[in-house]
Amino acid sequence: MSLFIAVTPYKDLDVEDLEHYIEIAEEIDLLLLRVPMTRDDLCWALDYLLANNFPQTKLMIHSDLTILEKYDLNFIHFREKDVQAFEYKKLHPHVSVSMSTHSVETVKHAREWSLDFVFFGHVFESRSKHGLKPRSSKEIKDAVSIDIPVYAIGGIDTHSIKSLPHGFEGVCAISFFRYQSLREIQLLREEWLAYV
Repeated sequence: MSLFIAVTPYKDLDVEDLEHYIEIAEEIDLLLLRVPMTRDDLCWALDYLLANNFPQTKLMIHSDLTILEKYDLNFIHFREKDVQAFEYKKLHPHVSVSMSTHSVETVKHAREWSLDFVFFGHVFESRSKHGLKPRSSKEIKDAVSIDIPVYAIGGIDTHSIKSLPHGFEGVCAISFFRYQSLREIQLLREEWLAYV
């Protein structure tokens, strides 16, 4: 299953942010809400999205089990090496549990614990990892060879996707999905389809 996963910027989301995600909902497969907002404010954001016809099935929450269960969401994501991910997956096999990874060893560990997929990166230079060297070609090749779906994150756009190493099941992005138009996202999907 190929996915386009939009990841929110790490900030308090406002109506402008939410309206943008509503506008692009048809072209993304999941929206990961990874924010420093209070639980009440996060509930407000989720209620706003749902009231404006953002599909509940496309919502993914970051590490907040209370919100996951309150909104009956199907997807939860955790930071690298968070044991809560492994424990939750073991007790709730029907929920899709994923994790951010930055090493081949962590990808292997996620596979051993039966997580559903991982983000792996960063694969290109990116604003959020400014000055940090991207994963090497060998690291990427080794990560995508592990028997778990691996999604590329870091510096993904319509240009970089053309040189994305093969083996990824999909892409995740913060800046691209937040600041590009619906048309640009459609162009990214066209490039993705040429990639796969």
